[in-house]
Amino acid sequence: MDSEFHRIKRLPPYVFAEVNALKARARGEGRDIIDFGMGNPDQPPPAHVVDKLAETIRNPRAHRYSTSRGIPGLRKALAAYYARRWTVELDPEREVIVTLGSKEGLANLAQAITSPGDIVLAPNPSYPIHAFGFIIAGAAIRSMPPAPAGAAGAEEFLRQLDRAVRHSVPKPLALIVNFPSNPTAETVGLDFYEEVVAFCRRHGLYVISDVAYAEVYFDGVPPPSILQVKGAKEIAVEFSSLSKTYSMPGWRVGFCAGNPRLIEALARVKSYVDYGAFTPIQVAATAALNGPQDCVEEMRQRYRRRRDVLIEGLAAAGWEVPSPPATMFAWAPLPPDLAPLGSLEFSKLLLSEAEVAVAPGVGFGEYGDGFVRFGLVENEQRIRQAVRNVRTFLRSVDPAAAAARSLAS
Repeated sequence: MDSEFHRIKRLPPYVFAEVNALKARARGEGRDIIDFGMGNPDQPPPAHVVDKLAETIRNPRAHRYSTSRGIPGLRKALAAYYARRWTVELDPEREVIVTLGSKEGLANLAQAITSPGDIVLAPNPSYPIHAFGFIIAGAAIRSMPPAPAGAAGAEEFLRQLDRAVRHSVPKPLALIVNFPSNPTAETVGLDFYEEVVAFCRRHGLYVISDVAYAEVYFDGVPPPSILQVKGAKEIAVEFSSLSKTYSMPGWRVGFCAGNPRLIEALARVKSYVDYGAFTPIQVAATAALNGPQDCVEEMRQRYRRRRDVLIEGLAAAGWEVPSPPATMFAWAPLPPDLAPLGSLEFSKLLLSEAEVAVAPGVGFGEYGDGFVRFGLVENEQRIRQAVRNVRTFLRSVDPAAAAARSLAS
């Protein structure tokens, strides 16, 4: 009775818990922590979406069980979004399903299609559910490069993909891609997806794409969808979410679209484990997709301003961080003098000495250990204060003493 349960044993300790515990302790002591740790939008959803929720919730019939596939109106709204955003035609009945956020959808799809011992190719570093959804389902994960930066990076990714297929036994079941990427903020073009789809069709791999940040971009070029590629729906599905686009993370509304066989497999598992999101939430989500979209551009500009304040401020403080072209994150290499600490110890030191919380890169996979992730979830005034704190910290910290203290702990 004392042994750990089988599936739990496959999950490592949650790295972010250490930083979260330190944050809670510091706040309990009355310290003002500026928190960039979690990608949790700080603005409310658009007013017309909240109004639709309030209107619908007064309907007595709206409080019954919903449907695990999602109400028809919301599935049609997602199909219409794909048509106008990417010129992709989707059948709302066979090629779209509503999920309780993309995280739940990914986990339940993994349960639906994975057999014990299957191999899944997942980026490292990546959003944890991309790997651990399949690990929980019994798969083995083979790490892939997280982000093809430019043509050379794309070529290297495809070389690694070819090698993974040739040297994995059994042959991999699926490839997971996530662009714009959480946590690295990298983007790709449609030509990259065309090569991935061609390769995976040739070798019989499913592709699972995550485009949760497709509307959070800053360079004027909207990120593509893998479903734009001819033949992609034969092997691919794509997860999306309203969490970041409409500042609705707590509403838990996401989608899966694409290959009908994978959609049906996900629907079958969901039919046993949930009744779908609360119907008024789905009605309000429909209003978000079908209603005025000026709120989306406002969201983009808000994150752009915050990005610029953060990146410029860190550079002035002596910490060079690449400016992210998309997402609500900045993926920051550790300052060279403090890189030997590793991302977790650096994050703890930054929290205790500068009162700035970030996400340690190792929480996204071992290949993220040389980085920390900033979430653009504080207003510009707070970001400027954080940058001042960081500048003071970097000028005063003794790297040797910090390393010795880390080893002692």
